[in-house]
Amino acid sequence: MPPERLIREVSRRLGGPATGDSRSIEAVEGLRLFRFHASSPSQATLYEPVLCLILQGRKDVTIGERTLSLGSGDCLLVSHDVPVSSRITQAPYQSPVMDLDIGIVTGLRDELGALEPDGTRPQGAQSHPADPELIDALCRYLVVTGSPRDAKVLGPLVVREIHYRLLTAPFGSSLRGLVRQDLRATAIARAIAFMRADIRSPVSIPRVAREVGMSGSVFHKHFRAVTSTTPLQYLKDIRLLEAQRQLRTGCDSITAVAFDVGYASPSQFSREYLRKFGVPPSQEA
Repeated sequence: MPPERLIREVSRRLGGPATGDSRSIEAVEGLRLFRFHASSPSQATLYEPVLCLILQGRKDVTIGERTLSLGSGDCLLVSHDVPVSSRITQAPYQSPVMDLDIGIVTGLRDELGALEPDGTRPQGAQSHPADPELIDALCRYLVVTGSPRDAKVLGPLVVREIHYRLLTAPFGSSLRGLVRQDLRATAIARAIAFMRADIRSPVSIPRVAREVGMSGSVFHKHFRAVTSTTPLQYLKDIRLLEAQRQLRTGCDSITAVAFDVGYASPSQFSREYLRKFGVPPSQEA
């Protein structure tokens, strides 16, 4: 179970009554705090590399064909950009979520030297009970960010420690894969960046495979191992998530949004949008 000190610190920073409206704040750039007082329906979103620690409640996160059920004391480590569906299954729910900096992880590799493979298959999202050292580092980071001077001087040191704890943790295989240039996890990260760079243009999956130095069959195998989905489904998911974002801003028509995210047929876009989100694009707009 997480220490009461961290729960109290998160509650203090969130403020407000212990019951009532759900809240979220950015405690400092790259660190967000969440509180939900009721369970929630499933919501689709894109997770970029983050660490999420569950302090209270429960949450289900579905990545492709995998569903991770997280409870108090569990942490979710996301090392690749992955589309997910998540829902709060038990409230009250409280959690800090911290962005990860792959540059820091790479710098640690240079100091630690070669990180040997541990036999664990890298996956874009992994969960594990948080160890006391990681929880303590997160708590200290939240405390030092309460003071601008402490945040400036001590904050980067604690952030680095948190990345070190994750890199060397039993469930940090995907992070270790990202900094071992010969591993497939690194190639899949490059493929994801290539696919996300221009979602509006037609994307040839064989071309993406060639860009990262893999045959088509090997690419599909390792892409699915890391993301729990196929390259084509991944591309469809990130296009639909971008479409949802645009529709909610209300700037363009449904047809314009469909074309902007790479669909040649607005009717196909509407069908696939309804299938993914459970509501037609017109309702979002």
